[in-house]
Amino acid sequence: MYESYYGLSAKPFQLRPDPNFFFGSKGHKRAMAYLEYGLGQREGFIVITGEVGAGKTTLVRNLFRKLESEKIIAAQIVNTHLDSNDTLRMVVAAFGLPYEDVTKAALLTKLEQFLLQCDKQGKRVLLIVDEAQNLSPRTVEELRMLSNFQTADNSLLQIFLLGQPEFRKTLLSGDMQQLLQRVIASYHLGPMDAAETRAYIEHRLHTVGWHGDPSLSEDAFTTIYDFTGGIPRKINTLCDRLFLMGYLEEIHNFRSSEVNEVISDIQQEFTFPVSETDAKAKNTSDVAQIGRAEINLANLENTDERLAKMEQSVISVLDLLRKILSLPSVKNVVHKEKN
Repeated sequence: MYESYYGLSAKPFQLRPDPNFFFGSKGHKRAMAYLEYGLGQREGFIVITGEVGAGKTTLVRNLFRKLESEKIIAAQIVNTHLDSNDTLRMVVAAFGLPYEDVTKAALLTKLEQFLLQCDKQGKRVLLIVDEAQNLSPRTVEELRMLSNFQTADNSLLQIFLLGQPEFRKTLLSGDMQQLLQRVIASYHLGPMDAAETRAYIEHRLHTVGWHGDPSLSEDAFTTIYDFTGGIPRKINTLCDRLFLMGYLEEIHNFRSSEVNEVISDIQQEFTFPVSETDAKAKNTSDVAQIGRAEINLANLENTDERLAKMEQSVISVLDLLRKILSLPSVKNVVHKEKN
């Protein structure tokens, strides 16, 4: 929609991971170096963790693009809310092997035969498991067992584990010592800094033929960084909405005011809506509170009135006592009692 308005060849801030938009920040370059190092070792596990939207999947897609000319067969698993047996089926299916109505023993046999055939053809097999934080310890152990497939000379299957930071807690638990001994490289992919965030935005724009329209002011870039924290997916979401607003309102120069307006819209969209029933209940509650307050005020006023009457009664009684005590006959009686 807005790409044609600004003369762009494609949508620059799509959420779908696309290696064509890969941006080599310091962290992403280092993570890519670890992946390539792991490939060079031809065995073991490589673990890459990062926050949601940090760019782990784009990293892997970029790696796949580099592998196209090499003799590597790679498959990826993204659905990891599975038990150990289902995970084995997913692995077998990911490599295009039959998996339905097959026992676990038969699945392992089929996978081993496939790996041996690839090895004879001079091909390496790589398995990438995304969202690894969802794996149970038992499933992680199942994956470790798959890494046991090997010949006298080569390891037949290499596994990359990509997950959110909590996956490291799973790895550091007491049951994961055998797997940890097979991890040859591990890296945590952090967010980009402010300068990298600006370079990231401009890189994606240049990729689709940007020539300065629209432009973003210094404070606009600062506001984008402050809101997104340098997380690529958050940046994509915000900038996509920003450019859409620019198209609708014919804006060619974005400042922090426009960015804040979009941020406000996004935040309101994720505010829990108040239903009509809740609104009525709230109104009823407010009315009840007002009613209770009025009753309490009335009671307080009645109490003050009663206290005032009691005080007046006490004063009247004291006046009466003073008058009685001032009578001559009462004075004489009091005088005799003292004597």
